[in-house]
Amino acid sequence: MSTAYPLASTGDDALKTPGELARTRYAADALANDHAILGLETDWITVSADAKDALMKAADAGRSAGYIQLYENSDGSPVLAVTYWKLQKISKPAPKPKPKKKTPQEADTTDDLYFRRGRTKPYSRKKKPDPNQLDLFAAPIKDDQAD
Repeated sequence: MSTAYPLASTGDDALKTPGELARTRYAADALANDHAILGLETDWITVSADAKDALMKAADAGRSAGYIQLYENSDGSPVLAVTYWKLQKISKPAPKPKPKKKTPQEADTTDDLYFRRGRTKPYSRKKKPDPNQLDLFAAPIKDDQAD
């Protein structure tokens, strides 16, 4: 089973309120209404002793989903690696570019050099054979005609 990641602005937001989860960038784009997806980010959050119980309870749901990993630093305090789709607020949607109309010159991609003599084979009719030519494949002469 693949891992689904929450959509959030920071790692703390993803840890505290995971909200909707998305497996792919396309799914994340569909879920991010007025936000832009900047990419998949991983934040390292060091858990302090006084907030350890609250954060570890919030992290249990994420650990079972797979987007939070638990590590320890050199002091022995827990460190959470939170992976999430990073969101950025968009003030207004970017306008879609209108397709440019092609002029007749741009639409025609063949140049005149292609049709010059020698570039294409001219069509010619098959020449008629010369009637004076010796026919090598004529019908055999019969014996009564040989005399």
